[in-house]
Amino acid sequence: MGAASGQTAAGKAAKLRVIKKYPNRRLYDTETSTYITLAEVRQLVMDTALFVVRDAKSNEDLTRSILLQIILEEESGGAPMFTEAVLANIIRFYGNAMQSFMGAYLEKNVQSFMDLHVKMAEQSKGLSPEMWAQFMNAQSPMMQGMMGNYVEQSKSVFTQMQEQMQKQSEQMLSAFGLKR
Repeated sequence: MGAASGQTAAGKAAKLRVIKKYPNRRLYDTETSTYITLAEVRQLVMDTALFVVRDAKSNEDLTRSILLQIILEEESGGAPMFTEAVLANIIRFYGNAMQSFMGAYLEKNVQSFMDLHVKMAEQSKGLSPEMWAQFMNAQSPMMQGMMGNYVEQSKSVFTQMQEQMQKQSEQMLSAFGLKR
């Protein structure tokens, strides 16, 4: 989804779907020439469709705003993903020197988790409910292996972030003529 990649999983260029947002808050899908709801935009996300939401008058990119609106609706619904403590901690990083690191860390961690999810889905095809329960058991060797890989990737991302912060700190100190 993203205007950023413009590529599908197969590596072929994909057409970017444009959705226009009008002042009356309606969303217009230029591909289907119909008005769509926020729930339908959510479905585009779930279907991994590449799209961008643009203001109909100014052509300003509103994609992030719409994605945040979808998250807000999901969080306000039945089973929120984030606790109040997590949300408060995320808010605390805005304006903090660590903001860019936190964003990159979360992005890489979520991507690693999505990769884990895809592997689990591939390996669980055709499992009966009993086999699925056994597969999901945290004690199963397969689950331990996949979770171990995820934890290692998470550690690696965190280590890279620490190294990058240390390099930037050293560069800043040397710019001021201070050495460690």
